[in-house]
Amino acid sequence: MAEAKWYVVHTYSGYENKVKANIDKAIENRHLEDQILEVRVPMQDVTEVKDGVRKTSSKKMFPGYVLINMVMNDVTWYVVRNTRGVTGFVGPGSKPVPLTDAEMRPLGIKAENIVVDFGEGDTVAVIGGVWKDTVGVIQSMNHNKQSVTINVELFGRETPVEISFTDVKKMN
Repeated sequence: MAEAKWYVVHTYSGYENKVKANIDKAIENRHLEDQILEVRVPMQDVTEVKDGVRKTSSKKMFPGYVLINMVMNDVTWYVVRNTRGVTGFVGPGSKPVPLTDAEMRPLGIKAENIVVDFGEGDTVAVIGGVWKDTVGVIQSMNHNKQSVTINVELFGRETPVEISFTDVKKMN
């Protein structure tokens, strides 16, 4: 299988979140989770001072653009290109050009692969994030997203949650 790369999609201004939601829905409906890995609308925190009051809000880093980590093929290209609100991929003509690692670094998106010492069925402890200090058994691993899915008890029920490789450690 080809390697997933980051692409930039041009959207109507103000439609970035709607395009993200529509692509996420298309991924789910067409079972493309292994080909379109992530859809992002890059945000940054901005502090504004109005009338002497300091207010922090999130603003889009690139209005009119959405980043997509995907394996480029005819099916994924068609799904993204024909999503309502998308005007096209960024690149010459109809050929999308993936972003380089150097272009991705300032966005805080890491490309390096993390080598882990655990696998499906292993018991792990969560060492960071919302589920810190939770213990669970790995149900599945997604090496493309560099995450594991474990079951945690939530409101008396077992609920699957996805956690980054960097936020878990193997229990002995």
